[in-house]
Amino acid sequence: MLSVRNSASRTVVSLDGVWRFQLDPEDRGQAERWFATPLPAPRPMPVPASYNDITIAPEVHDHVGPAWYEREAVAPHNLGEDRLVLRFGSVTHEARVWVDGVEVAQHTGGYLPFEADITDHVTAGRDFRITVRVDNRLSWQSIPVGFLAEDAQGRTVQRYFHDFFNYAGIHRSVVLYTRPRIAVTDVTIVTDYATSPEGTAGRVTYTVEAEGAEHVHVVVKDAAGAEVAHAEGAAGTLTIDNVNLWQPGSGYLYTLEVHARGSADGGASEDVYPQRFGVRTVTVRDSQFLINGEPFYFRGYGRHEDNLVRGKGHDPALMVHDFELMEWQGANSFRTSHYPYAEEVMDYADERGFVVIDETAAVGLNTAIIGGFFGGDPIPLFSEDHVNAHTQAAHADHIRELIARDKNHPCVVLWSLANEPESNTEASLRYFEPLAAAAREADPNRPVGYVNVMMGQPAQERVVDLFDVVMLNRYYGWYVNNGDLPAAEAGLRAEIDAWIERAPGKPILFTEYGADTLSGMRDLLRRPWSEEFQVDLLAMYHRVFDAYPQIVGEQMWNFADFQTGTGTTRVGGNKKGMFTRSREPKQNAFVVRDRWLGKRRRHEC
Repeated sequence: MLSVRNSASRTVVSLDGVWRFQLDPEDRGQAERWFATPLPAPRPMPVPASYNDITIAPEVHDHVGPAWYEREAVAPHNLGEDRLVLRFGSVTHEARVWVDGVEVAQHTGGYLPFEADITDHVTAGRDFRITVRVDNRLSWQSIPVGFLAEDAQGRTVQRYFHDFFNYAGIHRSVVLYTRPRIAVTDVTIVTDYATSPEGTAGRVTYTVEAEGAEHVHVVVKDAAGAEVAHAEGAAGTLTIDNVNLWQPGSGYLYTLEVHARGSADGGASEDVYPQRFGVRTVTVRDSQFLINGEPFYFRGYGRHEDNLVRGKGHDPALMVHDFELMEWQGANSFRTSHYPYAEEVMDYADERGFVVIDETAAVGLNTAIIGGFFGGDPIPLFSEDHVNAHTQAAHADHIRELIARDKNHPCVVLWSLANEPESNTEASLRYFEPLAAAAREADPNRPVGYVNVMMGQPAQERVVDLFDVVMLNRYYGWYVNNGDLPAAEAGLRAEIDAWIERAPGKPILFTEYGADTLSGMRDLLRRPWSEEFQVDLLAMYHRVFDAYPQIVGEQMWNFADFQTGTGTTRVGGNKKGMFTRSREPKQNAFVVRDRWLGKRRRHEC
């Protein structure tokens, strides 16, 4: 899906702000047709934001089930022959949308955009009401998975298998935009380059889909807006002489400006759509991860879209601040753990030259984490009653939606199809084989991986051969060998050796490692939970990483502390961050900064 862009033919109007909101704990809103009239008893609610932490009401914070949003908007008075589209950046997890009582959209999946052409349901220059039903319930057939249960008081509670809070609401921007009836509907760009004594020439292969267009003309502009190439037709290859490559740390961007017309002479209807892109290549070869033919070493984190008050709601101020902190620390990359991030984040990563592992929302496909790992009997995962063909189909749709949204971002170098799934059974192989194929069909030009769970040992591994990179979440010294760093180091080294034997030629990337650390807890004995222990644990990991040329990166867990469900192992959330939830640095932030800046000075990408 194309991002929203202002252009000569398109106008974008934000609908962000304070909407009206009402919980529906008894799920009676549809039967009572709340979409047909104003909500009966609403309260104010900001958009974008999670609704959970806005009020101080427990029934809002812990709500399971539907909730409703509404607001009025005005159709442009000069709409003319243009179409009017209502677009949501993200609604978690399921949405139904009405305009003046007429249903215009449904969408399942909480982290990707959807839109509806509402032209036929509004009148130019007149008000109309938008009503949204949001449902945060997860099931065995949703992505991510979960199930409903009852607590001791008979209340419905949501159970899930991931370690972050199930925030809900309208999490990203809502906009109205106009477009001509003849419209660009998709753009795909694939880049390459060739170097000769005369310089470096970029090759840009493009494909345009345009509804109703008879003529397509494209122009490539550089970062200063100067034309550097042009072509006729809805598909082709252009050459950019003396190209500026998109590099880690140097996010040079070009724009492919697409002109779609109803007739060859321009006619009365033309759509102009600007698609940004960078010229770069990604290759996996001989245990190396290559960007533009050069070995790349990932320095960074898994992160979360999480902050005080707004929960998972996108906030541009927080986004810019977080990038400043990452750059200060010497990071060059992050993973969108454990779901697709806001489009604005991806755009900004393009601009700043940050490298991104783009992950689906398929987290928690591993019941042993809750059962066998922490005690108790794990639920059989792949079965008709749990994760089944419907789940697999939803997962495949989610992969395709993610790639359709993010395929033109140069920052994206790797698709991660799942975080910590079951991967040691024949059933897991049958589940993931078509998903890996679907990802490669949607994008043949990027590597594909999944993130292996702690205790997912190489000898039992069944699905790694489907993927290009070995990505490991490992907690030696924390969940295993807690506090015993010599034993943890021995276990870590032994497992790395086993992975090199199990998956020869594949690069190994550590996508999580770390320890919960209470900010301000200091300990001369350097025991677990103290800032000193976090320093010692990460030093051990880094010493091990530096001993293996097959290891191509370190993305620690986590950039910042984040909210989770409650439990005896979670003191106000997960505390593994380099920074607190309010972004104050822990001691290790400075230690890791010294390491990463040292690597950057040694010209390790």
